[in-house]
Amino acid sequence: MYDAVFVGGGLNYAGAIVLAKRGKKVALVEKDMRELGGVCLHHGCIPSKNLLHRAKTLQEIKEDTFSRHKDVLKFDRLQDKIQKHLKKSTNSIIFQCKSAGVDLVEGEGFVNDKGVALRNDILASKYIIIGTGSDTFVPKNINIDYKNIITSKEALKLKKLPNEIMIYGSGAIGLEFATFFSINGVKTTLVYRHNKISKKIHPRIVDKIEQQLSDNGVIMMPNTVITEARSIADEAEISFNNGKKIKIEKLLIATGRVPNTGVVQNNQIKVDKQIVTDEYFETSVKNIFAIGDCNGKIQLAHAARAEVLNVVNNILGKKELLNLSNIPKFIYTLPLSYAGIGIKGAKETSFVLSYLGISSAICGSDIGEVILYTDYENFVCGAEIFTPNAEELIGILSTALSAQLDVKTFKKTVFPHPTFSESIDRVLRRV
Repeated sequence: MYDAVFVGGGLNYAGAIVLAKRGKKVALVEKDMRELGGVCLHHGCIPSKNLLHRAKTLQEIKEDTFSRHKDVLKFDRLQDKIQKHLKKSTNSIIFQCKSAGVDLVEGEGFVNDKGVALRNDILASKYIIIGTGSDTFVPKNINIDYKNIITSKEALKLKKLPNEIMIYGSGAIGLEFATFFSINGVKTTLVYRHNKISKKIHPRIVDKIEQQLSDNGVIMMPNTVITEARSIADEAEISFNNGKKIKIEKLLIATGRVPNTGVVQNNQIKVDKQIVTDEYFETSVKNIFAIGDCNGKIQLAHAARAEVLNVVNNILGKKELLNLSNIPKFIYTLPLSYAGIGIKGAKETSFVLSYLGISSAICGSDIGEVILYTDYENFVCGAEIFTPNAEELIGILSTALSAQLDVKTFKKTVFPHPTFSESIDRVLRRV
């Protein structure tokens, strides 16, 4: 009898380690231990940021201040390097789990009314934490062959760059791949269903992201739906809602992800496209929890980690609510990236990066902007930023929201000069 069984080896492992270190008997079930660490580590944010980091270097040395010859990314060599890093990271997670006393169980586990069912065994447990992640959503009539029509998983493992690629979808995955391929000289077309790439991001920042993509060479196709796609020989044949039909070397499907719920074989656990939970991530069955992508709340690795640690604290008797609106979101585009956190408040205050002296250090940074949201009592309640390294700067705003800082208190912070973090100071002084 276990104190807790964790099903799914993504960021779920962080909770398993913490609970085992507190003296609890813990098992973690993962169908393939080579995939321990989850999609983010193996098929998502870690390999993609490796690619984008190299794209950033390539973009910077293309400036006319450098004397250049032929600057080309050695893609196959980079891929080998990434795979070695991922293997090392996986081994590190395995070591951490074993050192903490977590029983690692390889196999496909299903949650029923008796516990976690494996092929030849049932793991009984007081608590069960499901963290089975998500999978790529593929629209109807798109026939993926994983060669000419691919998902992000295959895109991250390409051994050579294509000459041209079409990307369907303008979420984080679509925008990041559009950035990477275009900077590397691949003819890149971004297809999306609506007039703008996003309805959730501030309209002013959306315009700037679109401008940046265009400046990188991305061909934009708004208000366009792919009605059919299939592989013919060495190409993808694509039909659109406007009646046009084309053939292209590669089609990347980036139309979002859907929660993996197949692990649930207990009819008492409510499933409605995702595994339904309350605000403490507990399912409709007491002591069975679901964290991360599979509960459909926020599809981000750091959100999954925060959720499983929240569940662990709950199990250890430290029950508290996790404010999901205070979890930062970001999209890694270049040279500027987007990040947002919190909610829109009563007042919106903005500051453009062109007023900072350091904006001359990075080409294109002069179009950047920081938007701060405050409530009626002048407490900081949210922010959206479009800056170099926005994914790093948003941590400052995350701290402010967690500490429930008002503008007066926040302004006591002294920001280093010259840095892009000064933009936070400048926007605070405009509130």
